[in-house]
Amino acid sequence: MRIPRVYCPVELSLNTPIRLDDNAAHYLGKVLRMSAGRPLVVFNGRGGEYYGAITEVAKKYIEVTLDTYDGDERESPLAIELAVGLSRGERWDLVLQKATELGVTRIVPLVTERTEVKLKGERLEKKWQHWQQITISACEQCQRNRLPELAPLTLLSDYLASADAEQKFVLHHRDSQGLPAALTPHSAALLIGPEGGLSEDEIITARNAGFNPLTLGPRVMRTETAPLAAISVLQYQWGDFAS
Repeated sequence: MRIPRVYCPVELSLNTPIRLDDNAAHYLGKVLRMSAGRPLVVFNGRGGEYYGAITEVAKKYIEVTLDTYDGDERESPLAIELAVGLSRGERWDLVLQKATELGVTRIVPLVTERTEVKLKGERLEKKWQHWQQITISACEQCQRNRLPELAPLTLLSDYLASADAEQKFVLHHRDSQGLPAALTPHSAALLIGPEGGLSEDEIITARNAGFNPLTLGPRVMRTETAPLAAISVLQYQWGDFAS
């Protein structure tokens, strides 16, 4: 029997009844229709996870008691920051989901010259909450115990002025440069454009800000494909699979 794994952003402790937040309670009680006695895994995004069981199912809440703590960490040794131009609908959702599964530490949605999605005010806040839930669900599925940081929607110029990773790369197909194999950084930033890519001026500005060009081969990838391929390359070279 599969044991559900849920995120709950509260202080967790052993042998003390805890009421799950609304999202977790709805998922377990209404969607999975779980009852008292069912085992589950709970994590709060601060590292480690807890094992326990449901002790009470009420109309508006679910109570659990946790009896075991596992401090296992599943984060990459390479802190990867993904700064990517905001794209439309399912494309952006896919990038968030898969980047989280691939172990990205921080995700920065960017407004660039060719960004077509216009968001502000209450609509932006609702979208950001939706994006955050995508990263939470991805962590529940892939067994990460820490959530990637989801930054606010940021102007490209502001991002370039603040990026401070050890190695910084701007991804575009107009160059032929790959990763420098001799380096072993602890952090890396990937800058990727939206649909249509970054403009020539934006690429020049990024390079002047310390971003080195990076290409993934002769083919032009879509905005939802390029980040996932680039993250995988970084993880292989310097992260999860580095020797």
